Amino acid sequence: MAKLYIIMGVSGAGKSTLASALARHFGYHYLDADDFHSESAKAHMAGGAPLTDAMRKPWIERICTHLHELAHRDESVVLAFSGLKKAHRDPLRECGLETHFLFLDGDAPTISERMSAREGHFMPPSLLDSQFESLERPDMAREPDIEPLSITPPIPGVLERAIELVHYLEEQSPSDSAHQR
Repeated sequence: MAKLYIIMGVSGAGKSTLASALARHFGYHYLDADDFHSESAKAHMAGGAPLTDAMRKPWIERICTHLHELAHRDESVVLAFSGLKKAHRDPLRECGLETHFLFLDGDAPTISERMSAREGHFMPPSLLDSQFESLERPDMAREPDIEPLSITPPIPGVLERAIELVHYLEEQSPSDSAHQR
């Protein structure tokens, strides 16, 4: 069964950077959830307003449709996706891929500094507080498919740890499809 590794966290945590590097390393398909936002949603965020759950719903549905297509083709995927709430994460678990999340965990000052340094992104640093307010930190007992990953080390160290985690998860993957999620 194809796999889905979702690199999740608030905006500015390094999801796209890490997900694209992991996809290259493992030879998996790379997707950035930001590419599935409507132009109106991007404009809404660029204007300094956070998305509502109602605005996120069609975005998540578009992502799921694409993931179902990749599952049908048996293609493994690394997805950069905020996954701020359990309700946002749950639909991705039902897309026909063996799903694992890597939660990029960091504090607001570190992430704010990184957001301020990036150029050309529609999400302004002013929305970081709303991201943290919306974030439902994963409860590992309720969501055992999520692995926390500190973003405190520089990106090469975070990538090294993420590669180790993916290797571990792939070794633990049940070989019998009857045991797949």
